[in-house]
Amino acid sequence: MRRGFGLRALAIGAVAAVVAACGSSPPPQSAPASGSAVPVTGTLIVNGAGTLAKPFAAMIAAFKAQNPGVTVQSRFAGSVEVVRGITELHNPVDVLGVADYSLIPSKMYGTNGGTQFANWYVGFASNRITFAYTDQSKGAADLTADNWYQVLAQPGVKVGRSNPDTDPSGYQTLQMLALAQTYYHQPNLSAGVLANSPPETMVGTETQLLPAVSSGQIDYLGIYRSDALQHHLKFLDLPAQIDLSDPALAATYATVSVPTSSGPRTGKPIVYALTVPTNAPNSAAGQRFVEFVLSPAGQKIMSDNGFSVVNPAVAGVANGAQLPASVQPQTVPAKLPGG
Repeated sequence: MRRGFGLRALAIGAVAAVVAACGSSPPPQSAPASGSAVPVTGTLIVNGAGTLAKPFAAMIAAFKAQNPGVTVQSRFAGSVEVVRGITELHNPVDVLGVADYSLIPSKMYGTNGGTQFANWYVGFASNRITFAYTDQSKGAADLTADNWYQVLAQPGVKVGRSNPDTDPSGYQTLQMLALAQTYYHQPNLSAGVLANSPPETMVGTETQLLPAVSSGQIDYLGIYRSDALQHHLKFLDLPAQIDLSDPALAATYATVSVPTSSGPRTGKPIVYALTVPTNAPNSAAGQRFVEFVLSPAGQKIMSDNGFSVVNPAVAGVANGAQLPASVQPQTVPAKLPGG
């Protein structure tokens, strides 16, 4: 049920196609990169999506080797939760990485007179939503590309997923199931699978349930392909029409919307994004870390951990704002759907 990295280039090309199609205004290109050879110092606070924990641990280790005067504090949780930590709890953060780029413009740009907590984002990686499992998962021996939703809906099967109120993979799993209903012409597909996913199998971020699927406490876990690869789990090879991986299918993904506590979430391609909050205590170190993530060394770490790298990265900017000059050479302008 696995597929390799061969489609990565296609996904990257598709992102570029969406960028071109959206025709957003390019960010200023006049200012050069600044001071990239000078090590930064002080404390760097990194908050990110749970699925970024493993690659960002490697990023932080490499970044500290280049900047030995930096002390890094990191925290990884559901992307909605870490954004709320900045906008509602006013947690100090120097770099934010989310699993849904649209959270930054929708929750941090301060539109409609709200406080602005960020004014740009950089989309740097993409992923696929799927279900991970093991050979011991109930029904795994009979699982095929055509019957997976029937197996997951069988009595006694336990399906884990993250909370759609706190984590993008939670609402992206629901969006994938909604898309699958149309794709497979099965109007009860989503309800059948979710009947096997009671509240006790739903957590803040899907990576918390990785031990449960590995140990057999649950049979299937709604999760990103990168996590399945990192933890040597099997995963469903879902069609691009439903796995939210292909920006060229953005119009198809936008046909579904699922409820969350903060309002409905419309389907979009999965693109991870970074920003440095406007109130970052150490914005210089934050911007330098963003530069590192976008560098060839950072891209290799993401690729080695099962992500598809968006190269060049795509940048969105709030009205009247500018992308940091040091980041501009590593990006092209973009306005992704909903962003």
